[in-house]
Amino acid sequence: MVQAAMSTLQAIRIFVFYLLLGTSSLLWCTLSFFVAPFLSFPARYRFINVYWCRFAILLTRSILNIQVKVTGAENVPERRCVIVSNHQSTWETFFLSAYFQPLSQVLKRELLYVPFFGWAMAMLRPIAIDRENPKAALKVVASKGDELLKDNVWVLIFPEGTRVPFGKIGKFSRSGAALAVNAELPVLPIAHNAGKFWPKEGWGKRAGTIEVVIGEPMYANGTGPRAIAELNDRVAAWNEQTQRALGSLPENPEVEETPAIS
Repeated sequence: MVQAAMSTLQAIRIFVFYLLLGTSSLLWCTLSFFVAPFLSFPARYRFINVYWCRFAILLTRSILNIQVKVTGAENVPERRCVIVSNHQSTWETFFLSAYFQPLSQVLKRELLYVPFFGWAMAMLRPIAIDRENPKAALKVVASKGDELLKDNVWVLIFPEGTRVPFGKIGKFSRSGAALAVNAELPVLPIAHNAGKFWPKEGWGKRAGTIEVVIGEPMYANGTGPRAIAELNDRVAAWNEQTQRALGSLPENPEVEETPAIS
């Protein structure tokens, strides 16, 4: 009886959360469409992305009781570089977009056509790709990513290519490492266990504390394809080891084959 009541209460919390999240997104994107074009890019990014993402995290904390603990904040370099993180849920897109600013990330080109939401996203200098054409997508990530890094914008790469269920890990593509090597910048590795509380599938959410670990910047040992591969292997190994330390992975985690685009 008590368990049923708690389940009902959690369902109500989730409903209220999504109602407020969806309503705020519609209102904020609509407002941003009329205000943001007149702002500089840093101010536009804060107006569109940072303020709303912070609101989303606030809703997550206050309604769903999902807290966050960040370890390794001191490892964030002054010069913006390539951020490489595992991807388990929508939560980390909110969190990382507000924590690092301004930040650009890879997204499906079709999202930019969504009224108001997509139009607002288009003003944030995203790396929009066509997932149906992987070769062209990789070229867009390389060229657009390099342009953004030169403009001192953080570039967020989810090398697994898509969200991976909690307890599993996807194969890391080399796009993030390649960007870093070609720009002569480090990779800032990040690992988290968001999927434990905000699962990839379904609407369910669990109260608890998401742990986010920011590692020390990783530099390539040289240039060229071998240096890229070696750096990517180090980043992937660090992420797997850190996820295992967080209790996110079993001793022999199952590796999911995911699109190697982002």
